[in-house]
Amino acid sequence: LEVRDLLQRTMLRAALEALAEADIIILVVDATTRPSSRETVSTLTALKENAAPLHVALNKVDIADKEAIRAWENWVDTELVGSVYRLSSLTGEGVDTLLVGVRADLPVGPFLYPEQDIASDPVRFFVAELVRETIFELYQQEIPYSTFCQVEEFREGQDPVYIQVQIFVERQSQKGILIGKKGRAIRELGELARTKVEHFLDERVYLDLWVKPLKAWRKNRAYLSQLGFRLPEDDESSVP
Repeated sequence: LEVRDLLQRTMLRAALEALAEADIIILVVDATTRPSSRETVSTLTALKENAAPLHVALNKVDIADKEAIRAWENWVDTELVGSVYRLSSLTGEGVDTLLVGVRADLPVGPFLYPEQDIASDPVRFFVAELVRETIFELYQQEIPYSTFCQVEEFREGQDPVYIQVQIFVERQSQKGILIGKKGRAIRELGELARTKVEHFLDERVYLDLWVKPLKAWRKNRAYLSQLGFRLPEDDESSVP
């Protein structure tokens, strides 16, 4: 829960607001690590006033050592009130057990959205996220965390559907890395992302990718507001 810039602070604020309204909480932790004192304090602070049922998922148990797993289980028993599950998102081990526990605690209620809707976000959001997901898969180190994708144009009713996505980065050097020598990297990114978008839309797509540097956009209030983030209204130096 440590924040390093305005973007992270904005995202943390949104997460805490969602936490306060949650009917159930699933806390996913990396079982290959050990619970630290700082992590314990920050997590307890975030959860202390929430009465929603808590389910703690210890992920990566397929590669974690037994002592680390027991350390997390002891931490939950000592500090939290909730159910603990050993699972691996890679192999699927334990996922069914977690789902059974979650279903048992979910409240019964009416549909809040039309039954055929899969999410409350628009299609443009998912297209941008599919492009950014592909960036995470292809690039390493700081590049994925310095990018933000936004759909600038979406022409439906034609074959193929034309979609223009702007990829924002923080530095000119990152733009060069994304594009690659003679445009090879951006072409590979476009081909892989287009396949995902076509599968999502079930239509042929012409995906047009553009890269634009926005210096230190993650720390700039004007840029973040322009990109659609709902920023905290209090002073930037304060803690959410």
